Parts: sequence; C-alpha cells; structure tokens
Amino acid sequence: MSLPQPADLVVHGGTVVNAGGSGPATVVVTGGRIVAVQDPTLPLPPHERAIDATGKLVIPGGVDPHCHIGQRLGAYTQLDDYAGASIAALWGGTTTVVDFAIPEPGQSPLDAVQERRDLATVSRCDTALHGCVISWDDTTAKQIAAMADGGVRTIKMFTTYKDVVMAGPDTVLEVLRTLHAQGGIAYVHAEADHVIEDAQGLAAAAHRADAGHHALTRPELAEAAAVAQVLATAEHVGAPVYFVHQTTAEAVDLVRAARRRGVRAYTETCPHYLALDESTYAGEHPERFVCCPPLRAAESVAALRARAVVGDVDTLGSDHCCYSTPQKSEHRDDVRVMPNGLPGVETRLPVAFTRLVAEDGMPVERFVAMFATNPARLNGLTSKGMVGVGADADIVVLDPVARRTAAAADLHMQSDYTPYEGHQLTGWAETVISGGRVVLDADGFHDPGPIGTALQAAPIPGHLLT
Repeated sequence: MSLPQPADLVVHGGTVVNAGGSGPATVVVTGGRIVAVQDPTLPLPPHERAIDATGKLVIPGGVDPHCHIGQRLGAYTQLDDYAGASIAALWGGTTTVVDFAIPEPGQSPLDAVQERRDLATVSRCDTALHGCVISWDDTTAKQIAAMADGGVRTIKMFTTYKDVVMAGPDTVLEVLRTLHAQGGIAYVHAEADHVIEDAQGLAAAAHRADAGHHALTRPELAEAAAVAQVLATAEHVGAPVYFVHQTTAEAVDLVRAARRRGVRAYTETCPHYLALDESTYAGEHPERFVCCPPLRAAESVAALRARAVVGDVDTLGSDHCCYSTPQKSEHRDDVRVMPNGLPGVETRLPVAFTRLVAEDGMPVERFVAMFATNPARLNGLTSKGMVGVGADADIVVLDPVARRTAAAADLHMQSDYTPYEGHQLTGWAETVISGGRVVLDADGFHDPGPIGTALQAAPIPGHLLT
C-alpha cells in the first residue's frame, strides 16, 4: 500500500472498535482523514507523531445527535455558546454535535437554520443541525426543500408545549411526508400534551407541581400515547421517524414492533435515563434533575437498560441543556415554568459506558453503534462514526477499566453542577483526535480554535439499521 510520506499521525497498540467488529490494528492518519487501518504486526509507517494505545480501546469520535447549545427557551437562556459547548464535547470524546434550529416566535424555520449556522462558526468541533417546524403553512414545503438543499435533512417536532413549539397532528403528517421526499427523517419529542396538561393541573391543585414532584406531572402513559400516534402517522405516509429521548420500555417496544412491520422507526435515549431515577427528586436539589420527559422509576430504568443492552435502542443523545442551579432554582416550586434539561455533552461517554458496558455487559461494538455510528448514519453524516479508510480522523482512545469520580469542578460545561456528582465512572476519553488534530492527551486540552465544519447531511437512505 502506498501512503503519503510521512503520515501525520499513527495510533498503535490498541484495539480498534467499530460497530461491525473489533480487533488490534494500527490507524494511520494524514490530512485529517484515516488513510489506513493496518495489521498491527506491520512496521509503523513513517510519521510525525505516534500515540501508543496499548491496552486501550480506539473508537470513533462520538456523534451527539441531541444538543441544545446556547438556546433561549421561554424566559431562560442557556449559559453556553458553540465555543464552550464544543470544547466540553471534545473533552468528553464527542467530535460532532448536532444542534436544533428552533424558531423564535415569528421566525421561519429556514431563518432559524441560518441563524444557528452563523452562531456555529466559533465551534471547535464539527457541527450539524436539525431544523424545526412548529406549524404548517403554504411556505413550509419550500422551506423544507431549501433546508435539504442546504444539507439539513432532519427536522424536529414536538407533540407537547402547546402554544410554544407544539406541532399539531396535521403538521406532523405533512412534515413526515414532505421531508421523506427530500431524503430526510423527522425527529419527534413524543409526549401527549393533553395528558401532561391534565397531570400538571391535578398536581398544581394538590400543591405538588414543584420540582420534588416532577415525575408526577409527565407520566409514562403520555410518552407511550404520543409514540403510538406518531408511529401510526409514519406508517400511513410511509415515512421514517426518529424518537428523541425515549425513557420507557413500552415506548421502545412500540418502536421495535413498528420496525418489524417495516416502518423505519428509531429510538434514542440519553445517559440520564440510564443512570438516574426519580429518587433524585427527593434530594436536596430536585430542580437540578428536572428534564422532560422526567427521570423514571427505578424499575423503568432497569427495563430501559435491558432493552439497550440487547440492541433495541439505536442511538445515545445527551439532550445537553446548560443551565445553572440559580436558573433552575428560581421557579423550583412550579415545573411548568422553570427551565428543564441537564448538562451532559461532556459526560455522555463515561456515564453510558459505565452503565451499559462496564455494569450491564453490553458488547463494546454495540456501544460504539449507539455512541457514534448510528447517529452518524441517521443524520446523513457519511464520513463520521467509524474508524475506517476514508473516514474523518475523529478518534477516541479510552481505558475500559480506569475509573474516575465525576465532579462539576473537573468538568468544562458552563454549569455549576453535574447530575452525576460523586459517581464513579469508567470510559473517560484519554486521547481525542478531531479532524486529525490531537485536541486532548496526557498534557491536557489543546484548543484548535474555531475550525469546526458545518456539515452537510447527505440524503438518508431507507433501512439504515437492522
């Protein structure tokens, strides 16, 4: 094999893990791309730098399909921007983040995409976007086509938050059908709004709408009902659909049953739904754990983890939302108005690796599929999510047995807390290579500057995953 001389970088001695298999190999990088994955018994090619990964796992850089970066939602603005969020992502072994272009009141979906793209120019890692449609009008189809032409082929819709971002059933149907024709996939936050509003009203009447009773205000039934309705719509129009942050076994089972019927339906979950449960709402700071959907009962968490381990969950998103304790505390007495969401772009890898691989025995290849490969495929990011020839040189080296204690003081997100404070976690990134640049190693973080690329999603083919 003829290689450019010398290579920029070689990673040797480790076990390369892809979704399709693993084994010892030497990875050769030049010009920001992987140019060879070669037999480890061969001599190292000439190189500028070598990284010894002996005893370590060498996995693709993470693709986080679910981030909210510096967004204003209601009365609250998240504390980070693309510079800060991308640095935290890289510390955590994530080399590509996918943000949401959620329109402000009166803003068009297409203008929201352009605004987000402009903000992303300071990112340290590569970025992609989901569009967002709230209501259908006579311009929406053309806007969806324009977004697709501009490389945005995923569109988020909410079935809750009425009068804010909720899309009605007719809008969901039209977006599913129209986006499918553009080679895209709709991403859906599925909770039945009427059930949630009633549950919240009952909780408020009983003086139980505070953060400590958050789990009561968004019941599991609301998630299952909305998932079933959206799946029926997707099946009717023959379109693919992706469900963000699923929290229950029932919701996952609905998606898998639809997939067996031929519906291209996909499940995402988040580390906090695998690692935490509703008992956190009985603690000193329940507001820190308010997210939507809420953390579930311990038995629901166990059932969700069991489904993830056997491959019934397709992707792992952080649902990163960076708020401070003071922001979360201001209206902790009423979860209907306080900001919801948890900081998590930096801890996605170690939290999920600990729970799924180290504790539950998930094959590491399946973990890589959830962490990097499937999110890349389901977002049309064809050069991401694999350690293979021609792929972008986004690589993470981690020690599968070394443990560290999570502490907000040691993390790099613009929040004063982490939901995992004091947790012993395995799977921290030791070396991170982003676009061929070593951005994290034993000497610390090496800020590459605002060099992240705004990625253009390719058309997303059907039946991507089994």
